[in-house]
Amino acid sequence: MFDVTKLFPQNETRNAPTDWTGSWTKALDGNNDDYVQYGRDLGFIVQAHGKQAMETAGQNTRANLETWQQVMSTMTGTALPQQWWAYMVDGTQRAVLFADAMRERGNYFAEHEEGSNKTVLSWNHETVVDGTKLTRPVNYSLVRILPPEGVAAREDGRPYIIIDPRAGHGSGIGGFKHASEVGAAIHGGHPTYFVTFTRMPMPGQTLADVTAAEADFVREVRRRHPDAPKPVIIGNCQGGWASMLLAATNPDITGPVVANGAPLSYWAGQKGKNPMRYLGGLVGGATTVHMLGDLGNGMFDGSSLVFNFERLSPSNTWWEKYYSLWDRIDTEVPRFVGFERWWGSFYYMTTDEIAWIVENLFVGNRLGRGKANLTERTHVDLREVKSPIIIFASHGDNITPPQQALGWVADHYTGVDEIKARGQRILYTLHPSVGHLGIFVSSSVAKKEHGEIVSTLKAIEALAPGLYEMVITEERGEGVEKAFKVAFAERSIEQMMTQCGGDDSDKPFATVARFSELGVEVYDLAIRPFVRAMANQATAELMANTGPMRLQRWLTSDRNPAMQPVKELAEQVREQRQAAPDDNPFRQLERFNANLVTQWWDGVRDTQNALIEWNFHLLWGAPPVQALGERLSKTVAGAEPREDLRTLTEVQDALDRIELGEFVDGVVRMLIFLAQSRKEVRRSRLERSNQMLMSTEPFASMKPKHRTRMIHKETLIVGYEPEAAMAALPKLLRTEEERKKALEICEQIAGPADEMSRETIDMMNRLALALGQEPVIGTGDDPGSIRRIA
Repeated sequence: MFDVTKLFPQNETRNAPTDWTGSWTKALDGNNDDYVQYGRDLGFIVQAHGKQAMETAGQNTRANLETWQQVMSTMTGTALPQQWWAYMVDGTQRAVLFADAMRERGNYFAEHEEGSNKTVLSWNHETVVDGTKLTRPVNYSLVRILPPEGVAAREDGRPYIIIDPRAGHGSGIGGFKHASEVGAAIHGGHPTYFVTFTRMPMPGQTLADVTAAEADFVREVRRRHPDAPKPVIIGNCQGGWASMLLAATNPDITGPVVANGAPLSYWAGQKGKNPMRYLGGLVGGATTVHMLGDLGNGMFDGSSLVFNFERLSPSNTWWEKYYSLWDRIDTEVPRFVGFERWWGSFYYMTTDEIAWIVENLFVGNRLGRGKANLTERTHVDLREVKSPIIIFASHGDNITPPQQALGWVADHYTGVDEIKARGQRILYTLHPSVGHLGIFVSSSVAKKEHGEIVSTLKAIEALAPGLYEMVITEERGEGVEKAFKVAFAERSIEQMMTQCGGDDSDKPFATVARFSELGVEVYDLAIRPFVRAMANQATAELMANTGPMRLQRWLTSDRNPAMQPVKELAEQVREQRQAAPDDNPFRQLERFNANLVTQWWDGVRDTQNALIEWNFHLLWGAPPVQALGERLSKTVAGAEPREDLRTLTEVQDALDRIELGEFVDGVVRMLIFLAQSRKEVRRSRLERSNQMLMSTEPFASMKPKHRTRMIHKETLIVGYEPEAAMAALPKLLRTEEERKKALEICEQIAGPADEMSRETIDMMNRLALALGQEPVIGTGDDPGSIRRIA
């Protein structure tokens, strides 16, 4: 039992200084470790957010003083009255043009609310499959992107299917610009398809129906391109986990999966950063969305999700994006209205859809833990995805930080050995700074990361199973000629999570999930009947239209009679526009003050983030409360009793065939030895390897799935029995001709000798000796002396 007397120092004089904090911690330490950690966590949160706030305030103060001095230095001279008048004329005209831009935004919103199903997809397209006509009808459709003039798509090229997020907004953001995911795929000569959706879901629609429809879309694409490899599935944000659902439940029809900024492990993250993951624990868990869906007469209003995104950055939401429009009103309107047309087009989900998402992702994290069920008969295990997986995340993403994009790997696999044993290829790339939307909207990201991902996918099947970081380095050239060097570095799961920034305890989130389950049960039994009895279509529409996200747009549209004269006024202003120059001192003073407002809102954001995180841990981090969620925190796929991977059927079958095989098996085994010797694979070598597999007999005549199985088998053999695998090479390559040809192929794929690492050179010589051949490469004292032995 805790002894309260331990809190007070013993054998000290009454007037001696007392370290009360140390005494308290020392008294609790050991017997009350959980409470000590609880206090430390709360203290760390205050410290982390306080330190960040102080650093930001210091930087802002120094920058503001310098800017203020520069601004004040311009407030001199006899021209100030004329400059003031020019500024006032400019400001009055900008006010009219600003109001017109807001009116245009409101009109797009009103058009959407009144039934328009236009998307922001900027590419011409044609409908291939209308999801409303499927056996299980959904509000999704498959469209094909029509190549622009001068661009041709190869019908036997690997098709691309892009799935956009359905997170309150409409579809099309993945093809919002010319330099986009669509552009990267179609300019690569690939048939490109896009999954779109309309504003209202079909009655009774579920996530299982949507996944089944997307599987039908993939089958139709494969029917249209019978000679092409399986299609690549690209998913953005919420579309990322939808792509993984599709691939996990239909592994036989999908090709490589690319998940961009996809929250697959929502509990993962670091204290002191990215507070969005805490919101579920502060708004009632899944109970809230059940109630909102019932109040919406069976439909959940997506504007609630958009509102959550907006309050992450109040400075941008309430000030900065509007001031940017005001400041650059002559050039900014098309960009502002174009983006707001997507951001402000609110889409609905059925209550069943949003409840599944919250219970299995945002609050329950069941998908990331390997415990999700799409239906009562369909369990979703991400380890069932057989095609390569590429994860693109960013340290600048405050909605889906890297831990949430990649944490599921640590929860599903005990280590890289299991990834290899199951024949999986998981690649990831981490951007240092781009924000969430920038991952699939930014032109620079489209030109670099998405462009390189498209290039990589051409040869990805030649990559041996494992976990790799896709490292993009060495820019060469300028403009359209710019090129990058890409390598695939082998990583452990621990290395990957360290690169993400580490991961904190799941216990508070497991507690929230358990309370959420209990809350939903209580709501269903005691409250839901009354809510449903009060709600109808009229009350649902009233609640939606009077919400802040919609009301502000209705009021600024032409549906408001007060806005109707604005268009004509704006046309008159454009004809007589008198913009003040940028060096006008009053424009500079305005920008200085606007920046102060932005900084104030950023302070509000930092305070909000600190309060959200602190209150979450104060409530759900207390040891007695955490005890309720302890069971859930341990239920992850990777927490199951560790099995001997050698006992897996795939491993046993492979090891039984160490000495069995033909020429193709021997060559692939040798290439795997070479790849493992250097711990990374350059894309140029991967492309040469893939070219050999696709065009050189007897590899070319093999079916793709047979080549994949062969690479998997040989990876297991080399990984588990490397010495026996090396010794058995002469039994696979039986003739002198076959052995020389195999070595020649390996040399061609490895590339020039002066580009090889010492480990690769040693492995090449070991392979030659194992086959009874002379060493093929000789080395001197330095890389420059590498020479081939005749």
